[in-house]
Amino acid sequence: MERPSPATADPRNAGPKPPFQGALEQEPPGQEARMEPKADHGETSYRGFDRLKDRVALITGADSGIGRAVALAFAREGADVAIAYLDEHDDAHETERLIEEAGRRALLLPGDIADDEHCARIVARTVEELGHLDILVNNAAYQGKKADGPEDLDAERVRKTLLTNIGAMFFLTRHALPHLGPGAAIINTSSVNAYQPSPGILDYAATKGAIVTFTKGLGQELADRGIRVNAVAPGPVWTPLVMQSYDAEHLESFGKNTPLGRPAQPAELAPAYVFLASDESRFITAEVIGVTGGRVLG
Repeated sequence: MERPSPATADPRNAGPKPPFQGALEQEPPGQEARMEPKADHGETSYRGFDRLKDRVALITGADSGIGRAVALAFAREGADVAIAYLDEHDDAHETERLIEEAGRRALLLPGDIADDEHCARIVARTVEELGHLDILVNNAAYQGKKADGPEDLDAERVRKTLLTNIGAMFFLTRHALPHLGPGAAIINTSSVNAYQPSPGILDYAATKGAIVTFTKGLGQELADRGIRVNAVAPGPVWTPLVMQSYDAEHLESFGKNTPLGRPAQPAELAPAYVFLASDESRFITAEVIGVTGGRVLG
């Protein structure tokens, strides 16, 4: 006799779908508090099971978007979290509130991770104030306004994109490694753009491709130290990064090109980071996990 299947959410309808009428274009770096419609970071849905009990994570770009969702999930899994961000102080304080509401410690670390000396300082402060470092999440990124063509990608923008998106991963990893022991994890945020570059953001897409190579190479180099390195490659995600890159017309249909017909919410990315940070993935390294709504990597 056939048994009824347990009720599960239809992934096509589990989050808001386009058209997103009234979506507000923003100026860089974008603010979570000004997003319309609001994003879901798992505030009411994410449940933890102590998978990261008493670990310490440093997460870049943790003030908003994917970074906030990962910070919230890590805290509910039992981790203390250092929140690295540029200057979006109101957003960062909201992430801090969510972490502390989960009963864990939060540390605010404003500043520009494109600067190597700043990267050294935030790693040192994390260890000094939270006691140790077990997980590094290289998540922050810069994505400029959608350009009309390669001619619009001027030298200043390209330098900023390269240093923020891939340079900072080298800086932070180098400074973090003396504090990371066997069992530690480094998780990088790549993108479907590494495999299917979107027009107008070639500089951003190029760095995301470099992050895939960085992850695979570093994962092999650190395997003999017992440190795992993996990446998550999101598809379209409803975050401030999107709001500050595209005009209202593009935002209205954002994510419609996924097979599931919608963008992800940040909360739908967080479980992949938890998995890669936890012991449940202890035999996975130098790997890229796609969370793309059906858009194929490769």
